[in-house]
Amino acid sequence: MRQIPVTCEQREAMLRALGLSATEELFADVPPAARIDRPLDLPTGLSEMELVGHLRGLTDANAPATELVSFAGAGCYDHYVPAIVDHVLRKPEFFTAYTPYQPEVSQGTLQATYEFQTMICELTGMDVANASMYDGATALAEAAQMACRITGRHALVCAPTVHPEWRRTLLTYAEAGTAEVSRSPATDVATGTMQVLGQEDESRKEDHPSLASVLSDERAAAVLVAQPNFFGNFEDLSLIAELTHEAGALLVVAVNPLLLGVLEPPSAYGADIVVGDGQPLGIPMSFGGPGLGFFACRKEHLRQMPGRLVGRSRDVDGNEAFVLTLSTREQHIRREKATSNICSNQALCSLAAGVYLAAVGSEGLSAIARACIAKAHYLRERLLETGRFGAPWETPFGYEFALIYDGDVVEMRSAMLERGFLAGVCAGEVEGGSFAGIGAEMLESLVLLAVTERRTRAEMDLFAEEVASL
Repeated sequence: MRQIPVTCEQREAMLRALGLSATEELFADVPPAARIDRPLDLPTGLSEMELVGHLRGLTDANAPATELVSFAGAGCYDHYVPAIVDHVLRKPEFFTAYTPYQPEVSQGTLQATYEFQTMICELTGMDVANASMYDGATALAEAAQMACRITGRHALVCAPTVHPEWRRTLLTYAEAGTAEVSRSPATDVATGTMQVLGQEDESRKEDHPSLASVLSDERAAAVLVAQPNFFGNFEDLSLIAELTHEAGALLVVAVNPLLLGVLEPPSAYGADIVVGDGQPLGIPMSFGGPGLGFFACRKEHLRQMPGRLVGRSRDVDGNEAFVLTLSTREQHIRREKATSNICSNQALCSLAAGVYLAAVGSEGLSAIARACIAKAHYLRERLLETGRFGAPWETPFGYEFALIYDGDVVEMRSAMLERGFLAGVCAGEVEGGSFAGIGAEMLESLVLLAVTERRTRAEMDLFAEEVASL
């Protein structure tokens, strides 16, 4: 949308119509102490050619991550985005009004969203998915609020291995007084707690006293876990689901959608609500955003699901048509009576995810996930062979893993950046990062590394050699 400024003549005409002689008179009702009575310190105007040159100079100061060999993750991953994704995003059929409440002019956007919802249901095994949320963190927080509405309870148990930034978002939501959040060390896979829970017998409940005790007072609305967790590790959630449901609570699982190409769907081990961030599905890193939150649940909880939902219907002539369904715009602005204050969705990003999934297909998604996992395991072994890294635990993982670096992690990452590598993420630098069983000293030495399908064996070998030479 172009910004078309008013002319001086138009400005004078508006002032005359208001009976004013100067723009400053418009602010006569503002107390003088509240005004900033000074000229704006703005630079001299530039011509278009000068401005373009100035902006190019600013962008040249950036070091695009796409020009680096990235082993960073922690929620934002350097996956390959097929060219068809951007091609479809630019098609005029998807250029519609901001809100698709008029289906007659928004069929392209509505159908694309419907297909996205269907794909999320296929991946998660859930009955219904919404049109998307802002990001994974808000999806998790909205799932917690939804669980409170369904159960009529207000206590939430959040595993400490959920992404720290997602936990902070959850706590921000809880500050409104609608829920109270406790952190249970029950699912602390980082310290090996979950290894004991692999036993297939009734006695394994006794190995899980902390979660059982938290749920014993029947106040918990939901247990929130991640699969894989923040450290990239897989957790045994079957017992968690059993204990959660026995207590009358709901199980909320945050997942990496790309890994669902090879993992069993969360519905298989008892998830009631499944959320996550769709960034791995055809969305570039783009300075860390925007993300794409997806949200799916069981059919019986449909009426309490936040956000938009697109359904398939027929028009008066019997033709197939797509519409927003089960929820009108007015329902989203009912203040405390609304299911959520989020009444929009990440339409462009969900379109990208839908195009990506349609392009790669189920076999392609599985192949990409397997390639990522195989490469991550290869790099982990190569780094351990250097003697500069140690394994904090031996736990199954996907394409992200944590190692302890023998030295200053910050200095190592800076040195590797000069060599053209993004050498992972320091767990101690993640805002809000604190984990049961992991001390501050260990946390500062813990490096989280991710390996996507874009990385080659030559890049991984060179990375290991460069780190070993520091």
